This record gives sequence, C-alpha cells and structure tokens, in this order.
Amino acid sequence: MPLVPDKLFPFEPNFHVQSTGHRMHYVDEGPLDGRPVVMVHGNPTWSFYYRNLIEALKGDHRCLAPDHVGMGLSDRPGKSAYDYTMASRVADFGHWLDEVEPEREIDLVVHDWGGAIAMAWAVQHPERVRRIVLLNTWAFTIPPDEPLPFALKFARTGLGGFLINRFNAFSGLATRLATAHRLDREVARGLTAPYRGSPDRRLATLRFVQDIPLKESDAAWPVLAETEKHLDRLAAKPIRFIWGAKDFVFDDRVLNMWREIWPEAEVEYLEDAGHYVLEDAPERVVAGIRQFLGQ
Repeated sequence: MPLVPDKLFPFEPNFHVQSTGHRMHYVDEGPLDGRPVVMVHGNPTWSFYYRNLIEALKGDHRCLAPDHVGMGLSDRPGKSAYDYTMASRVADFGHWLDEVEPEREIDLVVHDWGGAIAMAWAVQHPERVRRIVLLNTWAFTIPPDEPLPFALKFARTGLGGFLINRFNAFSGLATRLATAHRLDREVARGLTAPYRGSPDRRLATLRFVQDIPLKESDAAWPVLAETEKHLDRLAAKPIRFIWGAKDFVFDDRVLNMWREIWPEAEVEYLEDAGHYVLEDAPERVVAGIRQFLGQ
C-alpha cells in the first residue's frame, strides 16, 4: 500500500468486497448517524482528493469517499479479471452504496469522472439523493464539435498509453496541468502515490481515458446517453456547481451545457482555480460546500 503521510490522510482504511470479488477501499469518517455525504473522485485522483472536505465535515456528517476499483487503495485486477468500463463503475458504486447507506438520503459531492458515475446512479435512484455539489465534471454525451483536449487525445494514442503505463505520465502530468497554482510537493506526491510503481498500478487511469465516449459505438456512450436523458429527474434537487475557470478539460462550454440542463442550480465560479478546484481553492470550496449542505 503506497505511503501517504498521516498528517495529510489520517483516515482508517475500510474495504467493501464487490460482487466481482474485488475489494473497494473507502473512507468512512464521522458519526454513523450523521447526515451522509458521499464524495466521488475522478481520474487520476482518489479519495485523497477529498481529504480537506472530510476533515471539515466529519464532526457532524458521515463522510464516505470510495476509491474506484483499480484506483487509490482499492484492488488492482488485471484486464482479464475486471471490465474497466463506465457501466462497471456505476454498478460498483451502487453495490457499495447499497451496503454502506442503503436507506437514508445522501448528499453527493462529485468531480471529473465521479460526476458521470454518480449521476448515472442518481438518475435511477433520485429518491435517495438529497443535495448535489458538482466540481468540474460532466454527465452527458460529448457533442461532435467539442474538441478533446490535447492531453486526453494524446493519452489515447499508442505512445500516450505506453507512457501512462510505463512512466505514470497521466497522474504525474495532471498534478501540473490540473491546477492554476503550483501544488505543494507532498500533496502532489499524495495524489500520485497509488499510481507509482509497477504498470499494473495505473491500468485504471489508462482505461478511464480510453473509455471516454467519442462516438455512439463506444462502450460508455449509451450509459452517458441514458444518464443525460434522465437528468431532469434531479432538477428539483438543490444543486450547486463550484467551478474552476482555468480547467484544461471542462471549460466554460461544459458549464454552460450544465446550465441549460439545470438552469435553477447555484453556480460559484472561481476565476483563479483549475480542474483540481479543491486543491487550488480548498478554503473557499470547503466553506461553500459546508454552507450549502447545511441549508
């Protein structure tokens, strides 16, 4: 298990065994009877991304933050042992949630791929969702005229895949491209810690990039299309976007798509933050989430 300083990630590990037999690691902090807040990470991060929010909320909330299979501190099955697709991620998330919080309404905080995964589950279970906070994410099909950012386009090439597998290029590069301000060295190492070492440790980061659906024949396309079709089921929920303006992946065009889908949602727009908005502006983001969840 990769080492992360306790001062940065002082949380006891918990594990849920999926129906596939693979263990999913998750953080579970705060009182069990506290209002549940479920935080879903994207690629190439892990539950470490939510450490500051967990610390701020755990006094009176039950803070739950899973690591997707193959990521963070979860098991790392090989390609033949696990289907690294969005459909599998959504099924995993639902299976885990049915175990840890099967009955109460939850608050969702999502980022990057975590938004697509959690919203795909949420539109099928709107009665189980109380409030939603979205941090630089998406949950709809990509328009044909929307160009894929160069870094993602390159990551999908043979050379890009080789560099990700052999040299941890994606998670390492993300610590530079995904923030508007230089990350503290220990924080950067914490974000990349689970993906250092042998190539099998970062198979999931590559498969997430390869699973981005660009056309209808791609495996994740029908999952996203179905999610997009039913996002209106969540429109009556209290929803807040906290958006880093300097995002090399999810720019203002993506935010405007969201505004068309949920025009009543609150938007907090941070001019000096990037894709890793919780790293660039932790105090403001944490305060904004805490205030919103407490309403």
